[in-house]
Amino acid sequence: MDLGDILLYPYVTEKTLNMLSGTPVQDSKDGNRIEFVVRREASKVQIREAFEKQFEAKVAKVYTFLRKDGKHAIIKLKPGFSAEEIGMRIGVF
Repeated sequence: MDLGDILLYPYVTEKTLNMLSGTPVQDSKDGNRIEFVVRREASKVQIREAFEKQFEAKVAKVYTFLRKDGKHAIIKLKPGFSAEEIGMRIGVF
């Protein structure tokens, strides 16, 4: 699987926008996270590598879960990297 094919599209809701900026959310203790719908076959390691290569940002942790619309990945960035800035680059705002 090519790394460019792993991240399908950003998943944007009010809750995920709050995760970008660091606004406290019920399920999230801190921000600096961004959510993507990814290929179902992709592992956490592949998701991390694809994100780091595509956005030139370091990933602290990847959380994944399945929904009817596909596999979702919440990507938490390391300090010094901004999920909000990446969201602006990809047109979330």
